[in-house]
Amino acid sequence: MLRILENVSRFVGNTFAFWVLGFAILAYFAPSGFTWIAPYIVPLLGIIMFGMGLTLSASDFREVFRRPRDVALGVVAQYVIMPLLAYGLAVGFNLPPEVAVGVILVGSTPGGTASNVITYLSRGDVALSVSITSVSTLLAPLVTPALVLLFASQWIPIDAMALFWSIVKIVIIPIVLGILVKAFFNRQAQAAVKVLPLVSVTAIVAIVAAVVAVSQEKLATTGLMIFAVVMLHNLLGLAIGYGAAKLLGMDVHKRKAVSIEVGMQNSGLGAAIASAHFNPLAAVPSAIFSVWHNISGPIIATIFSRMKDEKADEAEAGPPPTING
Repeated sequence: MLRILENVSRFVGNTFAFWVLGFAILAYFAPSGFTWIAPYIVPLLGIIMFGMGLTLSASDFREVFRRPRDVALGVVAQYVIMPLLAYGLAVGFNLPPEVAVGVILVGSTPGGTASNVITYLSRGDVALSVSITSVSTLLAPLVTPALVLLFASQWIPIDAMALFWSIVKIVIIPIVLGILVKAFFNRQAQAAVKVLPLVSVTAIVAIVAAVVAVSQEKLATTGLMIFAVVMLHNLLGLAIGYGAAKLLGMDVHKRKAVSIEVGMQNSGLGAAIASAHFNPLAAVPSAIFSVWHNISGPIIATIFSRMKDEKADEAEAGPPPTING
């Protein structure tokens, strides 16, 4: 039975983008079938973060001490480039307040764990990618509320302390619980990790479907504009992230990792925070980002995988990381 679940989990993880896109379309045309999920968005993201905790190990943080400069530059790029781009797009497109806040919120979240898989497929520096994701996620309770307060308060009032506690409850506590479960029940945790893609993909799909269903009416009038902004946000983030890493003297493998870390956000966290603290429309950019970056990710992986670095050795790739959403 476990072998069957592993195979199903692997298949679902490999076809993640299709499930997200398919259920987003279904929720748009049949919203009544998915609105009931909305109250469960926060617990669903907590499950994803618990799964992330189950996969973390000391080696994920070893790179922080072995290559502190690379990890620090990646985290700084993550938390500088995307929030600034989000603010520029919100102002440049004269977005409605709720949408502007939603774009800034998703731009201020840490990297998504799917970025680790895309980095692996890109023949990038996976160890660096995992370390940047882990550190940026642990910093999220402090950095994300501060960035949202800085960039979004001109549109609506922002309660940074409420955002802080939400992220602690949604992200930090589940991750710590996952790490503790792995420490005390390692054999069972290792078995659970094999079916994590199935659980994580189901949770992300449910979150996206719920957000689309709840906001269906407003999506009908603003959806194309939000989609255009989200596409630009993601693509510019990938491009500027790569360019910044190149300017900082990183080799091609590191550039790929930093580019993907910058461009791919933890959109599930953005949707959960927006749903809990703002108008439902504020969660739409995160939902669309979740759909789009799972389309752009494989495309950029194909492009990056063909790039060579004459000065570097083979990519520090190792086994493929687990997809956690």
